[in-house]
Amino acid sequence: MTILIIDDEPGLRRSLTAHLEDQEFETLEAGNGQEGLDLLLANRQHVQAVVVDLNMPVMDGYSFIKHAVAEAPELPIVVLSGVGIVEDALSAMRMGAWDFITKPLHNLSILDYTLNKVFERARLIRENRQYQEGLERLVRERTSELEETRRQVMQRLSRAAEYKDNETGRHVIRVGQISRLLGKAMGMCDDEADLLGECAPLHDVGKIGIPDDVLLKPGKLTPEEWDIMRRHCVYGCEILGPLDSKDEAHRLCTDPLLMREMAGSEQLKLARLLALCHHERWDGKGYPFGLSGEDIPLEARIVTVVDVYDALCSDRPYKKAMTAEEAGGLIRGGSGTQFDPAVVDAFFQNQDEIIAIRERWRD
Repeated sequence: MTILIIDDEPGLRRSLTAHLEDQEFETLEAGNGQEGLDLLLANRQHVQAVVVDLNMPVMDGYSFIKHAVAEAPELPIVVLSGVGIVEDALSAMRMGAWDFITKPLHNLSILDYTLNKVFERARLIRENRQYQEGLERLVRERTSELEETRRQVMQRLSRAAEYKDNETGRHVIRVGQISRLLGKAMGMCDDEADLLGECAPLHDVGKIGIPDDVLLKPGKLTPEEWDIMRRHCVYGCEILGPLDSKDEAHRLCTDPLLMREMAGSEQLKLARLLALCHHERWDGKGYPFGLSGEDIPLEARIVTVVDVYDALCSDRPYKKAMTAEEAGGLIRGGSGTQFDPAVVDAFFQNQDEIIAIRERWRD
């Protein structure tokens, strides 16, 4: 353990050094504040305390304390001075000194007692900081575990919906990845785009509630069957809605104003919004609410384009996959009617990356 002694009296420095070395401390000596500061900066990892005079040439003790506190806020600083006494002590303590000893120092046991006090205080501060850091690390670890669990639950729920629809899990992965890309292209920050990428795969979770004879029918649906099929939007919202009451979830999910106010995490809020609104159309001819234009949440407008495009490019029991060019032509043709023109523009501006995502996660 090293103690830095800063005093312009050589005899006092020698006396303090001899005493501290007898106590098995290592010491460094400086004749003024500037020399002391240079030694501190050069030996920051080793210096455990400083004993400093206030009235010195070149740089006085006050200036040294100011610089030392800025460099090492938890370093114990003991002032040893006989000038002004009380006034100097108060000024030094306000600046960051830990304790004060008056000159002349006839009894070196006072120095021992003072150093023991500041070392004990430094130990308590260090242990408290380590305890706080440990708690914060534990909270981060637990939060990360909870986030990973939540993410896996959402991914597995979206996979369940895809199995129900006789599709592959890679469709939902592609929808998430491409939605994240377009979210950034539409001006979302990284966190917002990442959240969209996590939630987009749940857009069709409501298909779990659609009877197989309707959901998996290879031919054209009757008007009655289409009415049943369209319910998957509300079903998805309800699945992700409040757990205390199914009726309350239904009430909230059948009102476009109320559904925006539902409680829950940011992930659940966005996931239920996507489940509910991904079949709305820019021209107002979509379902379940017939929203139009920018009344449709931006996230849903993005997922609508992505979901349709990926479905067009994928094989289904009732159809063969289109080429990227053919699917792109239909997306462009739907701009301003089915799709938000700005999202369509962003889609084509990033088409190479979109094709790369599809290739990476191909069925």
